[in-house]
Formats: sequence, C-alpha cells, structure tokens
Amino acid sequence: MKTDIQIAQETAMDPIAEVAGRIGIKEDELELYGKYKAKLSDDLKNRVSQDPDGKLILVTAINPTPAGEGKTTTSIGLAQALGKLRKNAVLALREPSLGPCFGIKGGAAGGGYAQVVPMEDLNLHFTGDFHAITSANNLLAAMLDNHIQQGNELGIDPRQVVWKRCLDMNDRVLRNIVVGLGSKADGMVREDHFVITVASEIMAVLCLADDMEDLKRRLGRMIVAYSFSGEPITASQLQAVGAMAALLKDALKPNLIQTLEHTPAIVHGGPFANIAHGCNSVQSTKMALKLSDYTITEAGFGADLGAEKFFDIKCRMAGLKPDAVVLVATVRALKYNGGVPKADLSEENMDALKAGIVNLEKHIENLQKYHVPVVVTLNSFVTDTEAEVRFIEEFCAERGCDFALSQVWENGGEGGISLANCLLRVLESNESGFEPLYSLELPLKDKIDTIAREIYGADGVTYTAAAERELKRIEDLGMSDFPVCMAKTQYSLSDDPKKLGRPEHFMINVREVYVNAGAGFVVAVTGSIMTMPGLPKTPAANGIDVDDNGVITGLF
Repeated sequence: MKTDIQIAQETAMDPIAEVAGRIGIKEDELELYGKYKAKLSDDLKNRVSQDPDGKLILVTAINPTPAGEGKTTTSIGLAQALGKLRKNAVLALREPSLGPCFGIKGGAAGGGYAQVVPMEDLNLHFTGDFHAITSANNLLAAMLDNHIQQGNELGIDPRQVVWKRCLDMNDRVLRNIVVGLGSKADGMVREDHFVITVASEIMAVLCLADDMEDLKRRLGRMIVAYSFSGEPITASQLQAVGAMAALLKDALKPNLIQTLEHTPAIVHGGPFANIAHGCNSVQSTKMALKLSDYTITEAGFGADLGAEKFFDIKCRMAGLKPDAVVLVATVRALKYNGGVPKADLSEENMDALKAGIVNLEKHIENLQKYHVPVVVTLNSFVTDTEAEVRFIEEFCAERGCDFALSQVWENGGEGGISLANCLLRVLESNESGFEPLYSLELPLKDKIDTIAREIYGADGVTYTAAAERELKRIEDLGMSDFPVCMAKTQYSLSDDPKKLGRPEHFMINVREVYVNAGAGFVVAVTGSIMTMPGLPKTPAANGIDVDDNGVITGLF
C-alpha cells in the first residue's frame, strides 16, 4: 500500500493559474509562489465582494482517538466528489503547524486519495505565513522587554507581563523559562513563557481580521502586560502595530492550492481548536463563498471544540450562516470509545460499538442545538462489518440525522459520491436556522457554564482562585460581552482525557483565564491542557528524511 506522501508525489498537479481560472480568478489576481501555490490578491477580494454567497458546509467529528477519524480527509474527498458531480465547490481549510508534523499527529493535508497538494510544502514552510506570525509575535515581545529596559515610561510591572513568546514547534522545555540573566545590560530578570505559534493571539487576530485596517486595529488592542497601578498595557502603546503589520502584510492574504483531483483549496491560518478557536481565516471562508456554490470547511478536533468555536466565535463575529454540518465518525473510533484497545479494533464487537456510540450521540445532540441540518458520515475502513455499519445508520436515523458512507481515502472523489448526494438532498430540503448557543449579554461565568453543561455534559464548573481574580479583572475592564474560547483536551468531552464515550457526573475545572482583547474573546483554560505541546518518546521526526534528489520521505 502506498503512503500518503507517495500518492501525493506521484500526482501530476495542474498549474495553479489553471486551477484558479476554473473558478473565475484572473491570472493577475494571483501572487504566485512557484507553479503550484499562490496568494489571492486584494484586487480579487474587492472584485467579488458584491457577488452572492454559496452554501457553507462545516465538516466536524467525534472526539479524536488513536484509531483516527479522518475529518480533513473527508472534507477534501467531499469537495472532490462535488466536483465529480459537476458542482462548483471550493475547500477552505487551515494550514498545518510544524510542531505536530514532527511530533505524534503528523501532517494535515488529508490522506490516501483525498489530499491537498503540494503536501510537503503545505506541511513544512508553505508560503511562510506561520513564520511571519512567529516573527510578529516575538517582535512585540522584544519591544516589550526593551521598553522595560529603556526606562519603562509606561510603568509596566515585570511581574504582570502576560505576552508570551512563541515557536511553531513542540518544545516542552520552553513552557516556563527565565529571561534577562547576565549583566544589567541584558535586561530585567523575569519569568517568561513560550506557546506554540498556533496558540499566539496574533494567529487568532489574523484569522478573524477582515482586512489590513481591521488587522491593525486588532493588533493594537492586544494586552501585553499590566502596569504597577493595574492598568492594561497594549501593543498600540508600545508603538509596535505598524512593524507587526508590515511583517504580516503577505501572511494576511489567503493561499490557493489544489486537491489530488484539482479542486481549488483555499488554505489559510491555523489556530488549534483545543487551545485556540480552531478555524481557518474569515477572509478565506468569505472568499470561497464568493467563488463557489459550495464551500467545504472544517474546524479542528471534535465538535465539542472546533464546531462550538466555529459557531459561537467565528460565525458570530464574521456574520456567517452555515447551511449544514457533516459529522465524521468511524466504527473503529466508536469501538475505542467503548473500551476496545487499539490492537483489537479490527474485530467485530457490537457490544463495544453500542457502548461507544454514545460519543456520537452527544455530538449529534450538540450540533442540533445550533439548528443546522446534520449529516453523519462514516469514514469507511476495510475491517468494518455490515452489522456495524447498519447499526450506526439506524442509530442516526432514530435521531433525525441523514447518513452516508464515505470511502474517499481509498477512492478519492468517487468514494464520496454517496456523501455528496446525501448532502445535496439535505441542503435542498432543509433550511438552516442557525443560532449561537449563548447570548453575549450573559456574564462570562454563565457563558462558560453554558458550554460546560450544554456541550460537554458537565454538572457544573469550578474555578481556581487565580481564574476567579482574572474573570473579575476582565469584567472590570469592560470585556464581559466577549465570547468564550475554551481550552480543553480534545480526547474527551470532559477535561480529563481518560474519560471516553459520554462521561457523566463530572465538573469542569477552569484553572486559568485570560483575555485576547485583539481577537475579541476570553480564553478559559481547563484541566491540564498545555499551550506548548511536547514531543512523544518516539517523535515522527525520527522517520523523516530527504534523498539526494530532494525527495522528502516519512512526512506522513
């Protein structure tokens, strides 16, 4: 069996100008990065701004397991299938982070015969967007420490610096560090921290900004520290906005690549959904809606994280109205939720399937709370049995969900025809009545409580003393009307990654709270979730290489 990277490398890609031309993009509206990658210009954005929007379809999933779910693969295969049905479809996806590529998760370009290409470029440096975000983030950090060193005119309290440096790599030893060691000229000695680039507020700001003006406004609002008197200090006060915007000038523009079957794919931005808002950029989604009749997008990890944030943060802020949701599951993942070890998932086990399907049930219930039509798709494996598939299909029908098998991993677009036809029927016969889960007028604690009870199924929420104090400060600053971005483990509906299936009788513990004033949301950190991941005992980097001809192996 060929690996994903072998399949990708054997594909003859179309010049990106040809791919763009099929959806009405002129060649002079592209900024080319070689033959097969391009950025979409502001001229294109302005030209299509008054065109009608197509349909917006979100692809999400059950909680991820080591068995794999295939959310991105399904998104890509569905778009390819719509293309085979001669529908005008465009993908709108996130860019992968380098950290997981070299860690345990691998890349994020899909898999099998449902991939976006060039996959090596996408999973590595791509068009440099993440490097630009990292540079802008660390420029601000440098200017902050320099301001303190050069007299501290703003009265910044070094004990209350909240801006963290970032790196797009899994590097646990940088989570908590001390800077400024050495002589007096080397700066103020203080504790500092690193987050992975996808957790930087600048990533969130770039993904939520409408244009350069909005980007600069959001950058300026970002809180970097507090003064000795307790007043917030912003990037604008440090006079850092212009330089950061200069670094982000090109990164702000969406990227265009293609699938294995030459479907256009706009890939831009990449916040993680377990520690950030988990959606691609607003600009790329809106552009895809103008250029296509069907925009297929995805949000990170399970529906309890990515989909909730897509609805309650991104759609609310951007004025988007999703028309349908595709919820991805696998027989193997459901049996894993039912207690079957990974090594035994290939064997039929109806008892385990019945025990684990409660995870799918909870995600269906959650998505229906947003009043958007739901289609459940089963990402097919050769080990799935007829009895297992039939049981899941009947389970979905009893809960008012349409159901379709997906075989896009092995058959590409052809394997997604059944799903595509099912989706088209649902779109034709159902009107979306999308509504966010909660009102912004609710107090912050009530918003957190609503998400914990309604989406996770918790009995309530507990807070550390530090989280309580920060909530009070955020409210005193007049930011209680912000939506909430929950930072939580992706592996469970609870904040304990070991609680699989549909946990009951548990509390969510909020250990830390901070405001992303530029992005416009409050982050509540739960359980033991980390904003800087570490590498596993045997990282994927061990198996990656490049030969004398420049061909990369082992990336996926």
